[in-house]
This record gives sequence, structure tokens and C-alpha cells, in this order.
Amino acid sequence: MKTDYELTNLKCQKAMPRPKPYRLADRGGLALLVTPEGGKLWRWRYRFEGQARQMALGKYPDVSLAEARALHAKTRALLATGVDPMALRKEAKEMKKAECVEEEKATTDCFEELVWKWFAWWKADKNRKYAANVKARLESDVIAKIGKKRPDEIKRMDIVALSQAVDARGARDIARRNLQIIRQIFDWALNNGFLDENATNPAASIEPGQILSKVVQRNFAHLEINDVPELLAKMRNYNGNVLTRLAMELLSLTFIRTGELIGGRWEEIDWKQSLWVIPAERMKMKREHLVPLSSQALAVLKRLQTVSGNTDRLFPDYSGGTGIMSKNTILQALKRMGYKGRMTGHGWRHIASTWLNEQGFNAAHVEMQLSHVSNNEVAAVYNKAKYLSDRAKIMQHWADFLDKCRHESEYGVHLVA
Repeated sequence: MKTDYELTNLKCQKAMPRPKPYRLADRGGLALLVTPEGGKLWRWRYRFEGQARQMALGKYPDVSLAEARALHAKTRALLATGVDPMALRKEAKEMKKAECVEEEKATTDCFEELVWKWFAWWKADKNRKYAANVKARLESDVIAKIGKKRPDEIKRMDIVALSQAVDARGARDIARRNLQIIRQIFDWALNNGFLDENATNPAASIEPGQILSKVVQRNFAHLEINDVPELLAKMRNYNGNVLTRLAMELLSLTFIRTGELIGGRWEEIDWKQSLWVIPAERMKMKREHLVPLSSQALAVLKRLQTVSGNTDRLFPDYSGGTGIMSKNTILQALKRMGYKGRMTGHGWRHIASTWLNEQGFNAAHVEMQLSHVSNNEVAAVYNKAKYLSDRAKIMQHWADFLDKCRHESEYGVHLVA
């Protein structure tokens, strides 16, 4: 029997993609839209109150031709009653979404549940290792103390007591971070409707400086110049990871900042020019920095190549992760060698600066090599290569001096004074 339908199952199956989307019409505005990527989508064109509409009815073959026609007939019948089918569908979706949100909010009986809802949202764009650290702090410091309370039961002094307990164990910085996280959790919960609209953030006005121990400001620990030979000897005999030993050696020779060292990439090393070109985004002053490499520094880099040369990083995370060596690695190595509180990786900058200035080198050249730029220097005229030849001489002289210090430590010849 003849019908006025245009489509058949065979036509739907054999419809092939073209450079531009095209439609295979059925009847009453129903059509199969074929996309350049090969998708086949059911679409219904209709008019409501004089306005053109297009409604999606599913994807072929998930929705068969017969099912598409049934949906089409149902929505046309609805349209005939004066109801816009698309508006009704949108309203139904919004109601269902609201019901789901309300159901989820209703389950927030204790603060722990709220914490994990926030954490699931927060960790989406965070480094996995960092997120794991935050999770551990939440479990041990926050949830263990106030996790079983309802959010509206948590008072300002509960959070103060929690923070001070962490501070008392010597972890002031962690106490401060925990306080920030608790404040963020309450703000997030209030902004997303997980708490009553009349609720308040009990951590909002807690000032870390008023409840935590005072911070004692002090310079980075550093040795006196006469103690350098012994340190170099201990570094040379360090029995820990070889990457750590090479990191300490290269840091002593370049006296750059620890973060600039461990973030180094092999592409930054210019072997022909004997330069380490540290890009602006890795520098504290956000200006590209040139580090002339002494023959000793180049030798360390060549040894380092045999260890990490198959990666893009000079100092990859040797625990197997995809990141870089921890900033605390060098500090912990110094601690193991007996220099806790006496020396830091940053201390090399002070030692080198003091000795080079005492040797009569131009102070401006030394400051430039330390990547110190005075506040009154105009950025537009900053010259990254300024004094470069003089700075290369400084770096070689410093490396030669360290060699003499090593000689002193090995043979007992006093060369430092």
C-alpha cells in the first residue's frame, strides 16, 4: 500500500556523509540529519506561535525509524494542544535536575560529607600528588576533629582549636593552609546551596596571624667560607641518590635558586655557548636569565646526562612520578650530612656573593649574575646579556675556587683565607 512517507530503513542505513550536513526528509517536518562526521540525527522542524523551532529526537540507529515516527507523532499531538514540546522538555529536565540537587543536598548531614563533595569538585584540575597531600591533611587534621559535626554545629572556636593544635606540633604553615581550606569549603557550600541561605562561614574572619605562633623572620642559613671545604667533601661522598648529589654540585657551581635548578630542562642548555638559558616564566623576577657555565658545571651536566638525559628534565622525580625533584630534597640531604639549621641550598647564593665581592669583582656584575635587579631599573632597558663576558669569568673563577676548596679538604692545605 502506498504511503506518503519518504524514508525507509534501507535509506537510513545507506545514507553516507558528505562535505556538508544534509537532511533526508520523512514527513511532517521529521528528517534524518546526516553530518560530515557520519552522525545520523533525528530532527523535527515545526513552528510555535509563529517562531521556527527544531527539536532533537535522538540518534539513529539508537532510535529506529519506527521509534522516531512514534516520538514525532506524540510531540505533534502535544503541539496541537497549544503546548510547545521543546519548552515542556526543558522544564522537565530542569525539574529533574533540581530534584537531584535537592536529594544530594539532603544527604549533607555531617561536615565530612560536605568536605568530600567539595574535594571531588576541587581536585578536578589539580595535580594528583598535590590533591593526595590535601586529602591526607583533610583526613588527619580536619575530619578527625570536626568531621562528625553537622556544618551548622561547627563554631568559630572549633576551627581555632583545630588550627592551634596543628600549630602546636610545629606545623604552622599546614595549620594556615588547613584554615584556608576550611574557609573555602564553607564558601563553596554556601555558594552552591549545600547550606541554608541564612548560614554563615565560621572561618570567614579568623586571621591566622592572630591565632597561630609568630613567624620568626631570618635569612637563609649559610656557612662561613672556611666551612665550605668540609661541605664539598661531604657532598662528593654523599651516599644517597646520584641525582641529589649532582643537584647539590650543580647548585654550588651556579648558585641559582633551588626552584630554578630543579625545574631545569635539557632544552635550556646551550652547549655551544656554554650557557644555561632559564626562561622568564621560571625566574622570580620574570625575566630570562643567562647562566654562564664553567668547565666544571659542564662536566656535572655531562654526568647528569647519563642519569636523566632520556627525559626532558634535568632533575626528574626519581620516585617514579612525572614531575620533578622535590624542593626539599637538597635540604634533606644537607640535614643528613649534619647541616640542619646551618646550611640550605639557597645559602650558596650568600656564600658566593660574599666571596666574589671580597675578591674585588664588580658588584654590578655579581648582582646581575645573582639575577638581582633593583626596583628602580626600568624593565624596558633590562639587558639579559649585560656584562655576559665578565660574568662568564666570574663563574669560572668561582668554580676554580671550589676546586681549590675540594683540594684543601682532601690534602689539608689551607687555601680559603
